[in-house]
Amino acid sequence: MTTNQYLTDFYSHYDEDNRLAFKHGSVEFLTTMHYIEKYIKPDDRILEIGAATGRYSHALARRGYEVDAVELVEHNIEVFRSHTQTKENITITQGNALDLSAFPDNTYDITLLLGPLYHLYSKKDKQQALREAIRVTRPGGVIFAAYVISDSCILDEGFQRGQFNVAGYIRKGLIDPLSFDTKSEPKDLFELVRKENIDDLMSVFPVTRLHYVASDGFALCMREAVDAMDDDTFELYLKYHYATCEREDLMGISSHTIDIFRK
Repeated sequence: MTTNQYLTDFYSHYDEDNRLAFKHGSVEFLTTMHYIEKYIKPDDRILEIGAATGRYSHALARRGYEVDAVELVEHNIEVFRSHTQTKENITITQGNALDLSAFPDNTYDITLLLGPLYHLYSKKDKQQALREAIRVTRPGGVIFAAYVISDSCILDEGFQRGQFNVAGYIRKGLIDPLSFDTKSEPKDLFELVRKENIDDLMSVFPVTRLHYVASDGFALCMREAVDAMDDDTFELYLKYHYATCEREDLMGISSHTIDIFRK
C-alpha cells in the first residue's frame, strides 16, 4: 500500500472529532488556539493544510476569518463539509501538503500545518511540506507546524499502557536499543520525532522561530486524571499548562508539539 492508501484507510475509520472532545484531547486544541490568538489579526487570511475534519478551520471561520483548507482524505472532507455553517467564509480542497501549486505565493497571514508532518517519513518530504507552507505565507506571516514526539509515545503507549511492545519494536529495528530513537514507515502511520530532528529540518529555512510549544504537555500520559477533573480544576490545570508549555525541561514529555515561526 502507498502512504496515501494507509492514511485513507486509517482516517476513514478513525474518529478525529472524538479524539479532541475529551478533556485530555482538548488540551492540544486549546493550546494551539491560545497561540493562534496571539498572532491573528482582523481580516487575516488563513490556510489550513491537512485540515482533517476541520476542527481548527471551522473554529476560526466561525470567528469571522476567511479560511481555505486542504485535506487529502475524502472521508475527512465529507465530514468537514457536513460541519460547515452558512455564515462561514470557508473553502475545502482535496490536495497534498507536498504540492500546494493551486495556491499562490505570499497569500496567507496564518498558515496551519497541524497534521501532515505526522505522516511524512523522509527529511526531503518533511522539508517539502514546510517549504510549501512557507511559500504560500506572506512575508511577516506566521506558520504553525505540529509534530508527534517519540518519548511520550514510548513512555505512555509503550511502557504504561502496553499498546505496543517496546522490546518487540527494538527487535524490529523501529526503536534504537541505545538512544531509543524511533524509525517509522507508512504502515506505522505516525512519524515520531524529537526536538533535535525538528531543529535540523528547520535549519535550512530563513524564518524566525517565535515559540516551540509542548501542545498537550503531560495530558495524554495522565489522561484518566485529566478527564476526571471538574471544570474548575481543569481550568486551573490549563493555567498551569500554559505557564509551563514552553519550558525546555518539560518538552520531551509532550505527545505533540507546535513549532511556531515567522516568514
